[in-house]
Parts: sequence; C-alpha cells; structure tokens
Amino acid sequence: MVAVNPDIVSYIECEIIPRYDNFDAAHQRDHVNMVIQQSLEIAEHLDVDKDMVYVIAAYHDTGLCEDRERHHEVSAQIIKADENLRRWFTEEQIQTMADAAEDHRASAKHEPRTIYGRIVAEADRFIDPETIVKRTIQYGLDHYPELTKEHQYDRMMQHLHEKYGRNGYLKLWFPESPNAARLEKLRQMIDNETEIKEIFMSLF
Repeated sequence: MVAVNPDIVSYIECEIIPRYDNFDAAHQRDHVNMVIQQSLEIAEHLDVDKDMVYVIAAYHDTGLCEDRERHHEVSAQIIKADENLRRWFTEEQIQTMADAAEDHRASAKHEPRTIYGRIVAEADRFIDPETIVKRTIQYGLDHYPELTKEHQYDRMMQHLHEKYGRNGYLKLWFPESPNAARLEKLRQMIDNETEIKEIFMSLF
C-alpha cells in the first residue's frame, strides 16, 4: 500500500474518521475506510500526491453532517476551513482537494475537474452487489421507515436502475479498474433480477 505521511494519518484517524460514526448506516467508518483504501490503490499507479489522495478520501462525505443533497459542497467547505491541513498543504493543494471532494458525487452534472476528483469518484463506487443492496436497504430503512418490505424492494430496484443500470448516471473514470467488470456483472443481475431479489431477501 502507498505510504502516507504518518502525522496526517494520525490527525485524520483522531479527528476526521470518527465523524462518520454520526452518519447514516450506509456512510459509517467501513465506507470511508473502503474509499481511502481504494483511492490509494488507484493512486499507486498514477503520478499524484498520495497525501492529497488520502485526505480527499477521508473528507469526501464529511458534509453529511449538514445535508445529504449538498454534502459534496459542504465537504469541500470543511476541507477549506480546516486550518490543520495548512500544516502539510499549500492553499493551491487545499483548493484542489476541496474541488475533488465536491466533484466526487455520482450524480454530478459535470466530470471531475482533476485527476484527484476522478480518483475519489471511482473509489467511492465499490461495485459489489451484496454491499450495494445492503447499503440501499439501510438507506431505505433510515429515510423511509414507513415503507413495507415490498415497497423497500421496489425503491431499491428503482435506485439500482437509475444509478447502475445500462442507462444509469454512474460513470467510471479508469477503464482498467476492477470496477468495470464488476459493473457489467451487476448490470446483468439488475436485468435478470432473480439474484438481486435473493440477496435482498437474505439481507432485509
């Protein structure tokens, strides 16, 4: 794994990662740690600043403290407002990291402005059917607890088609990423539905 400045890691693990304990079930520590790991795996083969990659991944969803719809924008503001980051980064680097956090959202209307934004956007999309179904169920139960099991399933399938389907809004930025093969497998499952329904029934 790529080496990151241990002082930065210590600060992030003490002050930033714990914030995810207060978010919904789909955005807890396991999620941010996955995005950090995948970001660094992608960055290992690219000419980028690994410390910046680590910070972007760690902060990418911190804006959930205010509002889900604007969380990417709030995450960018949190990065720019964190004076501690100025111990390790220039103002230009901080702006680049903020832009990347803002650009990570899958439903964004524009492509990420920099390679850093593409890295975190890609890393945020761990395309594992069971994980995706689990997170979608968790989100549905957190935000729509009044829905019946059948309606939760319908809501999940609508979300899967809108985001991951063949005409979905999800975009991948690194064709050589394992995500490309995973996305095709998931799309086949969405088209068929039998396997997806089995996963839903076992997890719900």
